[in-house]
Amino acid sequence: MNAFFKILAVIFALLFLWSAYLQYNDPDALLWYAIYGVASIGSILFAVNRLGLLWAAILCLAYLIGTVVFWPEKFEGFTIGKGDIVNVERGREACGLLIVGLVYLMYALRIFFKKKLKV
Repeated sequence: MNAFFKILAVIFALLFLWSAYLQYNDPDALLWYAIYGVASIGSILFAVNRLGLLWAAILCLAYLIGTVVFWPEKFEGFTIGKGDIVNVERGREACGLLIVGLVYLMYALRIFFKKKLKV
């Protein structure tokens, strides 16, 4: 089971790097480089058993709070042309943060149960 979580963490690290790369034409690209860069670094730390429970929990909470902060007033989906572009963009950003927050919740739970059960 350890190998499964290591492989999953490496996959998420690559996906987060890809997400950061896709922000190159965004007006606030540096913010998103930092957001997804931290997510990627944390995933690599998890894969090599260097991510502590406290940091996993803090990052989980930070990304979930970011989800709430970025959530649009009116969610209109993800497709451009199907609603107000600002709402669509904020919805995309919020869902990206939600995905990262859930990944870090998984990391935190894995670290917690691994320590508790000595698995």
